[in-house]
Amino acid sequence: MADDDGAWTASANEAFVISLVAPGSNGKESKFHPRFTYPIFGEEEEIFGYQDLQINLRYNATDMRPNLQIKFSKQFPAIGDAEPLDIKEVLSEFLPEVAFQPLKDWKSELAKPRDDWTPPGELLTSFTNKAGRFEVWKGSLSDPAVKQLVKRIQILVPLFIEGGTAINVDDKDAGHWTVFFLYQKKTDPSNKKPTYIFAGYSTVYRFFFLHLPPTPPTTPLSDNTSSPSPINDPIVIKEDFPLGTPTIDITTLPCRSRISQFLILPPFQHLSLGSRLYHTVYQTYLFHPPTKEITVEDPNEAFDDMRDINDLRHLRSLPSFQALQINTSTPIPKTGPVPKNIIDEAAAEKVRKEAKITKRQFYRVLEMQLMSRLGESVRPGIGLDESKKVATATERKEYALWKLMLKKRLYVHNRDALGQLQLEERVEKLGEVVKGVEFDYARLLVKMEDQEQRLMEEGEGVVVAMNGKGKRKATTEGVDDDDNGESVRKKARAEDEEEEEEEEEEEEE
Repeated sequence: MADDDGAWTASANEAFVISLVAPGSNGKESKFHPRFTYPIFGEEEEIFGYQDLQINLRYNATDMRPNLQIKFSKQFPAIGDAEPLDIKEVLSEFLPEVAFQPLKDWKSELAKPRDDWTPPGELLTSFTNKAGRFEVWKGSLSDPAVKQLVKRIQILVPLFIEGGTAINVDDKDAGHWTVFFLYQKKTDPSNKKPTYIFAGYSTVYRFFFLHLPPTPPTTPLSDNTSSPSPINDPIVIKEDFPLGTPTIDITTLPCRSRISQFLILPPFQHLSLGSRLYHTVYQTYLFHPPTKEITVEDPNEAFDDMRDINDLRHLRSLPSFQALQINTSTPIPKTGPVPKNIIDEAAAEKVRKEAKITKRQFYRVLEMQLMSRLGESVRPGIGLDESKKVATATERKEYALWKLMLKKRLYVHNRDALGQLQLEERVEKLGEVVKGVEFDYARLLVKMEDQEQRLMEEGEGVVVAMNGKGKRKATTEGVDDDDNGESVRKKARAEDEEEEEEEEEEEEE
């Protein structure tokens, strides 16, 4: 080869440019690069066979009609098995056919926007913040207009969501998917008419399950023997059993609603729009009678933070949640099992079911809430606080009980791994995990307080105060208080949540 391979290899992340172009003759263009390209171009995220490579994926920012253009100064001449990557062929698996139309046709459509265009589905809510006015629209994937828009934007999932995969929009269960579109609503300066700019979206899938009654006890017979329960009797289907056509509306059946994909595009990140969209999705299913639980599929750390803060903010608005507290009269045993009455477990479980939050997520947020109520002298923080007051006996006991409650949950959660360790190692490892959780809770509480302070300054208001026990314990240095609204690489906590769902389903069966 005249040139080495490096001269013909380009970084896919750098070569790939995505643009949102506002409709109209002078539409504003926002450009940004993808975060990941390995799902499309391989683990190395490199493209061979071109020099000065540019991959331009432009979107009509309103209806997200895509257009792909590939440019380069030189193309590598194929030699044996060494040949340039067919970029168009690779991307054809991720983009609809309309993306490959001539650029002039796409620009022609862009220059003549429809005055009456609105996002597909129904308008769910609208709000205004420092970035302008936004609307959330909701629709079913069985709606052709929703399906079309999702097909156009699906490539953004692997480009911005680590481990994210596209939805099969042609699946027979398409009706189980609900899509929430976030749009910025602006006024076109040329004609003073409203126009929409796509900002992000989320998808939710409904899993239906049967909630069967528990098996009744056996019925005693007169001779002191027992007959088997009718529910365990073999089922006999008669030959003339009328099958007929089911009349059950599956949309009314009990279900778990799982947030699957969640994305705010880079031009709209760090504006708390992720929290706004999450809150809208959560509230939708909180008041959706068939939904018994709201879950999340494979969140990343950024999404977890946003979810934790929003769940805590919502729960703090409930008097029943605020009433949950540590029972300081509970004796602390030197040995044996952890007491069951550290908190009112029945009351906590009632709040959890009403809030439709999974067990692990709810009790994490409850632990965070109870930690925020600990006395300042014992409450964990994210930095050194040399001005601590001397803790009272009551404060020390309350903190000890809180740690016992936390250790119990963590031990049950990690029972298999901890069970393989010797007792001394087990205690040491559990102590390390507890310290890590304390720091994480303290970090989230600081982040939440800073967010609410910012919202107050911007005039958007807050739900409730942090903890009702005075000042926080830590500074905000090094803590990012903005959500970027991106979901979602796979991590243990999400997988555990899925395992929890499966365990609950087995119990229900």
